[in-house]
Formats: sequence, structure tokens, C-alpha cells
Amino acid sequence: MDYIDIIKDVPFTPDKIETTLIGSTIQPFIEANTIPSSLADIKKNHIIPVYIKDNETLISHADFIEATLDAVNSVYYNERILQPIVRVSHPIKGRVPEAKNKAANDLYEWEKTIYYERMAFAIEIPSIQGVVGENTLSLTIGGVKSFSQDNLYSKKGSDETFHVFIGFQNKACTNMKIWSDGFMGNLKVSSVGQLTACIKTMVERYSSGLHLHQMQQLTKYRLTEMQFATIIGKCRMYQHLPYDLKKGIHPLHMGDTQIGMVCKEYFKDSNFCCDADGGIDLWKLFNLFTGANKSSYIDSFLDRSVNAFNLVEQIKYGLENINHCWYLS
Repeated sequence: MDYIDIIKDVPFTPDKIETTLIGSTIQPFIEANTIPSSLADIKKNHIIPVYIKDNETLISHADFIEATLDAVNSVYYNERILQPIVRVSHPIKGRVPEAKNKAANDLYEWEKTIYYERMAFAIEIPSIQGVVGENTLSLTIGGVKSFSQDNLYSKKGSDETFHVFIGFQNKACTNMKIWSDGFMGNLKVSSVGQLTACIKTMVERYSSGLHLHQMQQLTKYRLTEMQFATIIGKCRMYQHLPYDLKKGIHPLHMGDTQIGMVCKEYFKDSNFCCDADGGIDLWKLFNLFTGANKSSYIDSFLDRSVNAFNLVEQIKYGLENINHCWYLS
């Protein structure tokens, strides 16, 4: 690698995807308002939304996951690829016509229908790893889909919206590490073929070595307790600033709930808490932000993940006196 060494396992059988999830299932990568699911469960038990005008199907959650798997297997054909970890939220419930007059608690399982409006998934490649600080990170690819962003009153051939990422998952805490070069927000396509091609292009262009190098640099910068307190205070202030004052400030996408969790875990997190003197390096701060982001809803999770990295980068530039950083001043 040009930037930092990548730990590689012995090549794996190209056409084999592991069916046993290891490590990454200890904690979910996102928690708020979600429940666990699986690709098999979605394919077997979830109905597929359709366009109202012509009753043609949208690209389903299962289609999205399988398109990503196809792209990942195409690029990383010699690597170990785990089964997707899936989280869903916002159930849309229904029933078959024969059960229209039944009370809800009298319905048989076969009389119920369901799909979930929102879904997030992550595919881990444990044979590609890197080390930042004292933490092992595994390459991870995934995405987010919300049918609420699509025009269901249209017809087949209309653009559908997807969010796709490639980055690393910290094995110490399952926090996702995503930056702008490994993220496609608001990807709009009209077919599974287009979706697969776009994901494959993103994966091919992504530089895991450069991403790891950028994160490794964060371990070299340290905040004092006072600087950390200033950043937390400014983060709480940001959402209430007048529009004109926000113009020259790097945006913050996290709310008070997430900032409060950062402050709490600054003292309590077993992996990323402050030192005895209250100091903390930027790598630990970044992990506090990404840990707090696990409480975000599915539709804001990826944007906040990228925003967390960009914010910590701005703080780093401020410490270097390269750029003025409002959060430090």
C-alpha cells in the first residue's frame, strides 16, 4: 500500500461467502429505533413496495443487498466476505384480503404482511484489516435505503435513492469509520444493473490505505481538557446560531443527544475515555463521535458518520494552525 500497511489473511475461496458471523455481531453497528433482520428473512417474509401508477416493483431491500454483494465479490474475489448484518425500522404492516374483518390479535401469521420502510446493512471483509492506535479495523461495505425518499406515486423507470459506503469498522466497538471518498449519498438509479455498477465503481476507487493513513494521523494530535470542553460547548451552540454566523463554520450534523453521549463517554468509555489529566487524542475523540452516532436513526446515520470525520479533521487543522477552527476558539 502507498500509505499504510494493510493486514491480509490467506486468500479465501472466491465463490464462498461465510455464513457464520463473527466479531461484528457482538454489538450492532447502529442501534436507535432498529431491529435485527437478515437477507434471508427479507427475501422470504417481506413484501415488496410497488409504484402506484403501474404496480411495478421498486428495487427491494434484498435487491440492494445482493447488488452490493455482487459488486464486493467482483472486486474482492479472493477475500473472506461475511454475510450482511441487517437492521430495519419503520414497519409497514398489512394483511391479506381474507382477513380484513379480523381483530389484529386474531390474525394468523400467514394472514399478516410486512415490509420495512428503512433498512441499513454492513458487509464485513475480515481478511482486510488495519491497525490505528491500539484498535484493529476491518474493511466494511454497506448501505442505507429508505422508501420514504422515493416517489411511490410515479411509475417504473423513475429514479430511486440509495446511500452506499465503504470504510472500516472498529472491532473494539463496531463503530463505523466513513469519510467522503468512500461515500455516495443520494445515489439515484432506475435499475439493479445501474446500482451494481455504481457500487462497484465506488469500491474500486476507494483507497483503504489512504483512509487508514488519515485516521492514523489523528493519534498524533492531543486535546487538553479545556480544549475538549470548548469543543463540546461550541457543538451545543452550533444548532442555535443565527444563519449568518453559521456560513463560515464547518457544519455539525449531530444533535444534543449525540453530543451529550460524547461528553458522557469521555469519562466512562473503556476504550476511548480521557487520560488521567483530562487529555484526549483526536483518534479517541473521533471514536466518541462515531459511538454516539450509533444512536442516530437510519436515515441520518451515514451523513453523520462522514460529518464526524470531517469535523475531527477540521479540529486537527486548527491544532496545526492551518485553518481557523471555530470549535476550538
